[in-house]
This record gives sequence, structure tokens and C-alpha cells, in this order.
Amino acid sequence: MSDQTNQTVHFRIQNERTKAGDVLVQVYKAMSEKGYDPVNQIVGYLISGDPTYITSYNNARYLIRMLERDELLEELVKFYISNHGPLED
Repeated sequence: MSDQTNQTVHFRIQNERTKAGDVLVQVYKAMSEKGYDPVNQIVGYLISGDPTYITSYNNARYLIRMLERDELLEELVKFYISNHGPLED
């Protein structure tokens, strides 16, 4: 029998984390369906961190709180740059 007590065991959990872009799209749709201006509401949430800017309809508030605000901002910047290219001086 070999001595396995000195070996490190790798343990990995499959992370089914929701992507920031998917969350933003779902939240946008929920806000639109409830009659809110989704852009203003999402910006309010990103600036303040107050989840009451986001409706609880279709679990939008739960979904957006699954991610850190910096992850959402990073996704928005990446999307903008990938669609508009780097800004020239």
C-alpha cells in the first residue's frame, strides 16, 4: 500500500456561474417588460450598489446580485470596445 498522505489532491467543482453579459441581457428584458428605462436603472445600480434599482420581476434582482458590479462594468467596457474599436486620440 502506498503512502498517499503526502500528496495533494486536486478538487474541482464545476462552476455554473452565470456570465455577466447574459445577466445584463436578462435584467434589461425584465426592466423593459415592467416599463422601466433599463439603461437608467442599471446605471443607477452600478453607481450606487442599491439593488432596489433593479426589479425583482423574473428574478432580475437576484441575478444581478450574483455578480460583482466590477464584473458587470468590465463586461460593458469589453463589449463596447469590441464593437467600436479602441478610441483614437
